[in-house]
Parts: sequence; C-alpha cells; structure tokens
Amino acid sequence: MGMFDKISVPGVILGIVFILGFLVFLAPVFTGIINIGNGAGMAICAFLAFVSLFWGRLYPVISSNRTVRIVFSVIAGLAAVCVIAAAVISVLMIRAAESVPADGNGNTVIVLGCRVRGDVPTLMLRRRIDAAYEYLEKNPGAICIASGGQGGDELISEAECIKNVLVERGISPDRIIMEDKSTSTDENIRFSMEKMEENGLSGGAVIVTNDYHQLRAKMICRKYGLETSAVSAGTSLYLLPTYWVREWFGVVYQFFFG
Repeated sequence: MGMFDKISVPGVILGIVFILGFLVFLAPVFTGIINIGNGAGMAICAFLAFVSLFWGRLYPVISSNRTVRIVFSVIAGLAAVCVIAAAVISVLMIRAAESVPADGNGNTVIVLGCRVRGDVPTLMLRRRIDAAYEYLEKNPGAICIASGGQGGDELISEAECIKNVLVERGISPDRIIMEDKSTSTDENIRFSMEKMEENGLSGGAVIVTNDYHQLRAKMICRKYGLETSAVSAGTSLYLLPTYWVREWFGVVYQFFFG
C-alpha cells in the first residue's frame, strides 16, 4: 500500500485547514518577525496537519501497541489542558483589552514602547501612537508618559520616537514625559511609575498598548499596585495570530514567575 492509501476526505479537509493555519503563522516571518508565537503556531499546525492526513495509517499503530497508546493518551491529555488554558487566557485577554477608562481627563497615559526601525516606528508602535494621540486629543488634561528604551539596532529610543510622532501631530511636548531606559514590559511599567512619582502624578493610569498585550500589562500593573484602564491599539490581522499565541506564553510566564 502507498503512503496515501488510507487518507480520508475529512482528514484531507482538516489537513488543508491546518496547512492554511501554518501559512498564517509563516507570513510574518517574511517581514522579519520570528518569535515563540509563530514558531509554536507553525509547529502545532504542521503536527496536526500530519496527524489529520495520515490518521488512517497512524491509528492501527497506536491501537496495537500499548506503550504507544499510553504516550499518545498522555500527549492528547496535555493538549486538551493546553487548549482549555489557551481559551481561558484568550477570554481574559479580550476582557482586559476592553477595560476602557470612564473619564480620562487628568489621567496619566502610559504608552508602552515597541520596536523602532532606525528612527521610524514599526507598524505595531504606530498603532499604539495613533491610539494615544486620539486619547490625548479627547482629554486635554491628560499627561503622557512615553515609555521604551533604545535597542542595539535603533537610532533613537522608543520613548523618543513616540514623543516625536505625537509632537509632530500637535500634542504639546509639555504634556509628554519620556521614560527611555526600559527594555521590557515590566520595566516599562515600573520605570513609568517612578516618573509618575517624580512628577506628582497620583492615582491610576491608562495603559496604551496593542489589544493582545493589555492583559499582561494589567497583571504587571497589579503586581506593583497601579490601578489601570486600557486604551487598546488594534493589530494587523496577519500579525494577530502570531502575537496572540506569543502572549499566551507571556501570560503564563507572568502568572508563575512575574
């Protein structure tokens, strides 16, 4: 019998679905985005596509060998737990992204940094700046903290990039405080809180970041005792699966080790 003799129509349909999923996670690679999100996504989709397409040949091997059957059952059980955990985290991520401020006038707005290409914001950072600009325009009493340090391949800090774009669009530089030392979300929050204290900005804060990122940012803020609400920037559809899956790992890490 040939390799494809026992492929079923449902298996082919599922296989095609998972192959398309693989391509969705592969797409960001061509723009230079490689992280645990698209790596895990591609690996899972490739594995599920293989199982779907060749289940007819795999099942007799699994069912006839006790050791293989036990291993497969353990893997299936772990996979079920992971699916449930991912679903719960996703619901919490959506809820965190929708935690909008009731009244922003006078609030402190913390814009979390993201990668800069040279001295130009990446698409992800541009979305955050756009969201911050709209909020600051609607709430003239709000003060902005632009947060983010300078990476090795960046000509300016993420904070300076955020400030430059906001000022170009008409936000007064007097309303913008730069925090340009942080290298992670945890440091974004912690160092921004120090800036709040230095400048007499009391109370809570509005966190501006991409929708998928709000839950982890909120968890970090809670760790440091900062009450927050969210102004969420959208994420391009072709990037959303990659960053959404990456955030599952980030949230789990933050929960256990943050």
